[in-house]
Amino acid sequence: MLPKENRPIIQVQHFTAGYDGSVVIDDISFEIYRGEVFAILGGSGSGKSTLLKHMIGLYQPAAGHIFIGGKDIVTAEGEERTNLLKSIGVTYQMGALFGSMTLLENVRLPLEEYTALPSDAMDLIARMKLKLVGLEPFLDYMPSELSGGMQKRAAIARAMALDPHILFLDEPSAGLDPITSAELDRLILDLARNLAITFVIVTHELSSVYTIADRVIMLDKEVKKIVATGRPQELREHAANPWVRQFLNPGASAETAGKGAGGER
Repeated sequence: MLPKENRPIIQVQHFTAGYDGSVVIDDISFEIYRGEVFAILGGSGSGKSTLLKHMIGLYQPAAGHIFIGGKDIVTAEGEERTNLLKSIGVTYQMGALFGSMTLLENVRLPLEEYTALPSDAMDLIARMKLKLVGLEPFLDYMPSELSGGMQKRAAIARAMALDPHILFLDEPSAGLDPITSAELDRLILDLARNLAITFVIVTHELSSVYTIADRVIMLDKEVKKIVATGRPQELREHAANPWVRQFLNPGASAETAGKGAGGER
């Protein structure tokens, strides 16, 4: 549920991106509101991960702007860019935890890199973040000693180390069984509601989308545009584009869902 204070915290304006001279996403614009869980959907090759990587500042777009908290990550430099990147947290599909470090050490890492806090303060903050995701009893464990779901939770704890306003999650449920995936969904909802964190999630897991997402956008690789925006349940039933309805219907075949809005019917 969106908060009463319904202001955009992210604004993507006339964004275009691609690789090796080939356009993947062409001139899209959308807004994400403070405190919402926002999902980016689309078939393979539609540009979901490309968009995410640009939103977190890993790449420069061919054109357009990405405003986070009113500041443009495309043009920000120096200390302004550093502060902007500190205001967001990121988790990657495989968790990206350092296997040679304990959970506590993994979560401490952003604090060591970006703050001058005393060591005991870093430990305290890391413990608090691990407690938020239900992993405080495992702070001395190595990532290899944990289940896949626990590693995902630990990655979220590390992403929250610097108290970001926004968390970007890349395929958070990938590789998880349905029960563990549902537990992760509940954690995301709890963090969004209790800490007012804005979540931006790239996913293909429709069950998670219907559980946690306030709104979605759907990218299409054929037209290289956003072909639908709105609440996933409403788009599934009432989207004007029949491909969007098929994609969002859990019973749709993979072959049908993989075709673009500009592709074969």
